[in-house]
Amino acid sequence: MHIAFIVTRADSIGGAQIHVRDLAFRLSSEGRKVTVLAGSGGDLQTMLEERGIPFRLVPGLVRNIHPLKDAGAILQTRRILKEIHPDLVSTHTAKAGLVGRLAARSLGIPAIFTAHGWQFAEGISPAQRAVVETLERITSRLSAKIITVSEYDRDLAMQRRVVPRKKMTVIHNGMPDVDPALRADLRPAGTEGPVRLIMTARFQPQKDHPTLFRALAGLPDRSWTLELVGDGPDMEDCRSLAEELGISDRVVFSGQRRDVAERLAAADIFVLASRWEGFPRSILEAMRAGLPVAASDVGGSGESVVDGKTGYLVPREDPEALRTRLGELMASPDLRLQLGKAGRERYEKNFTFDAMYGKTLTVYKEVTGRSD
Repeated sequence: MHIAFIVTRADSIGGAQIHVRDLAFRLSSEGRKVTVLAGSGGDLQTMLEERGIPFRLVPGLVRNIHPLKDAGAILQTRRILKEIHPDLVSTHTAKAGLVGRLAARSLGIPAIFTAHGWQFAEGISPAQRAVVETLERITSRLSAKIITVSEYDRDLAMQRRVVPRKKMTVIHNGMPDVDPALRADLRPAGTEGPVRLIMTARFQPQKDHPTLFRALAGLPDRSWTLELVGDGPDMEDCRSLAEELGISDRVVFSGQRRDVAERLAAADIFVLASRWEGFPRSILEAMRAGLPVAASDVGGSGESVVDGKTGYLVPREDPEALRTRLGELMASPDLRLQLGKAGRERYEKNFTFDAMYGKTLTVYKEVTGRSD
């Protein structure tokens, strides 16, 4: 079986890119042929090529709607697909889903789309939601199957009458395990110093760094530091806000990192403040590391975080609620350990990579009619 993955960007490593990378690595290691197409090169391209996985650039594939570039991207993608003859096209992220499914349909190649959080979820502007809903209603007809990474996304698509239930299947994200040395819940007790918080997320409107900053600014007497892993267009605005709130001396902007597991292992609390989500892989990384999680209760976050057992869920854009929960976690090392261990157990039971991979491969075989 030859699978062609299409993702809009390869110049940053977010949830969709990690998903594609991990699937490509496993499929290739088992002798299946894999090709990855993207509108830009970068970190994902490097990781793939280090494993000998072919990468093809689609110059017209850009994130924003651009009729001329989009038409060019469809033609470019069609040309590549016609050349490499995949058995299946697996598309990821909204624009790649549009371009890839149209190109695949024109060649009679079955295509699936994995929705890593719909762009018509609550929290997104009404105008954007209306446009994306209309486009997805059209392109969903071109999909042999649509994978949603959360029950929330499946139910949302049904409620909005965007995709019929029979065309969707839920496969929660899963993560490969890490060495025990990279588990915070196995770290020796007695570590002194400030409580170390970490958030791994791009600086973009979806992620709500400002709410986290305002929550922490209200805890001036607590001993804490915050590491922010990621890059993005809103980073400088966030730097300015940290200065304005008087917390810049406690906040470290680490940028894009390839050692996220190591950064998590050195932390005490994981935070994810968001305005909308699908099913955040960053939360699974934190649970895998044995960290307690404080997250905005959006999208499918509640399908991984069990409030009060593995961490805390707080309302969207509510700095006071987030401040309260972070204060509780900062005050009690025993509580952090208890929640972190429970999160690790939940990861082992529900969100391993093997579980996700097996379900995904079953979909591939059903759609292609192949057993290899």
